[in-house]
Amino acid sequence: SQDEVAFLLGTQNGAKVCRYERFVREPSLETALAYEVIFKRSVSELFPGLYQKVEQKVAARAKTLVERTRRDKCNQRTARKHEALADLAALTS
Repeated sequence: SQDEVAFLLGTQNGAKVCRYERFVREPSLETALAYEVIFKRSVSELFPGLYQKVEQKVAARAKTLVERTRRDKCNQRTARKHEALADLAALTS
């Protein structure tokens, strides 16, 4: 029940659990990890909408960083960094 999950999460009652389930409230990192422990599913599986939102924000920031670092002196290290950033930026595609 929601009250039992709430107890496992360390909260007072199932009202918070209900808000998480309806995506009215975003869980803290500790709460999200507790859900992962309880249900044996990754946080990204349990909260796919939140994961997608975070993924899009990171991808957008990666695109910005790609543009900012384009003028950096190119060596093996910066080439790997650019490749990693380009992979992150591609998540928005």
